[in-house]
Amino acid sequence: MALRMWASSTANALRISCASKTPAFALSRCFSSVLDGLKYASSHEWVKHEGSVATVGITDHAQDHLGEVVFVELPETGASVKQGGGFGVVESVKATSDVNSPISGEVIEVNSKLTETPGLVNSSPYEEGWLIKVKPSSPSDLESLMDPQAYTKFCEEENAAH
Repeated sequence: MALRMWASSTANALRISCASKTPAFALSRCFSSVLDGLKYASSHEWVKHEGSVATVGITDHAQDHLGEVVFVELPETGASVKQGGGFGVVESVKATSDVNSPISGEVIEVNSKLTETPGLVNSSPYEEGWLIKVKPSSPSDLESLMDPQAYTKFCEEENAAH
């Protein structure tokens, strides 16, 4: 056990990715993934803007710090969200966290799979575990968000401060 923890810490320090996607037991991830093509908020939400729709979720970094997600509360379709304003709650075995919208607009879809399987936020934060889809009212909101490189640096600085 101690050897595996040392190996994980060393891999993290050297930025070496884990060989297997999901080990038989979870210690900690080697490091969180940040995807190209997304924009990131300092509150650890991501947004993927495609045409007239923006998909929003929490980052791998955020879900890793939360731990096992056991409940997700999302707004109703048709609700308005404001950039930086709360729209939902993610509850884990460690904590309950508000989720903020990285952009303003109208919620056009919620991920109903999360009602039955909230752990999708952990296992697939950028794909199956998305939270809401929004019709942006101000696409310029995206300009104030971080690109993948800036978000990676932000997370490194945040981790170093803790």
